[in-house]
Amino acid sequence: MQSIYQRIEQLIKERGMTKKAFCEQLGISTGNFGDWKRGKTTPGTNKLIEIASFFNASLDWIMLGREVQGEALKESKDLYFFGASGQLNCQGESLGKAEKDFILEYIEFTRFRKEKNQSNSTIE
Repeated sequence: MQSIYQRIEQLIKERGMTKKAFCEQLGISTGNFGDWKRGKTTPGTNKLIEIASFFNASLDWIMLGREVQGEALKESKDLYFFGASGQLNCQGESLGKAEKDFILEYIEFTRFRKEKNQSNSTIE
């Protein structure tokens, strides 16, 4: 029987990624990933959900190694925020064009600030 780590490792290989790239994209330290491999720890609930979403895999399969039986409930992949990103359905039809444009601009500004902070922290 495969461990959670082995199933995650299988998903990484199927995606054609390196383990390092996987860790970087999901914000996992290589030390934590190594602890998962050695069976010292396992990913927390939030990280398992993030991994399942990243690979479009079921939590049942990642955690228990079993395939989903019957019809599964899946979150809609519809875009929120007027097509800009995921999460937080904010009933866009009640907002005007100027309000939607402002929100989209703020999202882009937030991404810019995040990238700038990340690049500044790597310089220090």
